[in-house]
Amino acid sequence: MSVLFTILTFPVAGVLILPLALLIGKRFLKRECDRLERMLRRTADLIDRTNERIGNAVSWLALLMVLVQTIVVLQRYVFGLSFIWLQESITYMHGILFMLAAGYTLLRGGHVRVDIFYGEATPTRKALIDFLGTYLFLFPVMLLILDMAYPYVEMAWRVQEGSVETSGIQGIYLLKAVILLFAGLVLLQGLSLAIRTALVLTSAGQIKPETEGPAAAF
Repeated sequence: MSVLFTILTFPVAGVLILPLALLIGKRFLKRECDRLERMLRRTADLIDRTNERIGNAVSWLALLMVLVQTIVVLQRYVFGLSFIWLQESITYMHGILFMLAAGYTLLRGGHVRVDIFYGEATPTRKALIDFLGTYLFLFPVMLLILDMAYPYVEMAWRVQEGSVETSGIQGIYLLKAVILLFAGLVLLQGLSLAIRTALVLTSAGQIKPETEGPAAAF
C-alpha cells in the first residue's frame, strides 16, 4: 500500500461508515442519532451541490472539444497546417470531462445499471440496493483506484511529465492528477448516496417522485 493510502485509511473509513452507523444506531439510539442525522443531511447537500457545480462547469468542454476538433480538421485539410498542442488539447479536455463529471453523473443516476428488478422495486428496496451496492462495490473500487493511482501520479509530478512532442502540452502530470480527483469526487458522491439511502431506510427521508436515478427515493 502507498503511504498516502495508509495514512488516509482510518479517517476516510471513519467518515464512510457514518451512514452505516446511522442506519444501525437509529434502531436502538433514536434520540442520540438525531444530531448525526442533521449533520449527515448537511454533508450530503454540500456534496451534491459541489458535484452539481463541477458537472455543469466541465460540461462546456464537450462543446469546446467539438469546436477545437473542427478547427484541427480545417487546418489540416484546408490550410495544410498542424499544431500538436491543439490536437493534444482534445485528449486533455476529453479526460477532464469524463473524469470530473463522474460524480455528477452518479448524482443524476446516469451510470450504467443492470436493471433486473430495480425498476419495479419500491423506494425502500431501491434504497437498500443502492446502500449495499455503495458499500460492497463503489467504496472498495474507488479506494483501490486511489491506492493504485497515487504512485503513478506521484511519479508523473516528480519528473514533471510532459508531451513527447516538443511542441505538445507539457502538462501530462496535471492530467494524470485528475485520476485522483475522479476517484475522490465519486467517493464523495457515494457517501452522499449512502447517507440519503440510510435516511430512507430509517424513514427519515422525504420521497420526491420527480427525481430520477439512484436518488429517486429522496
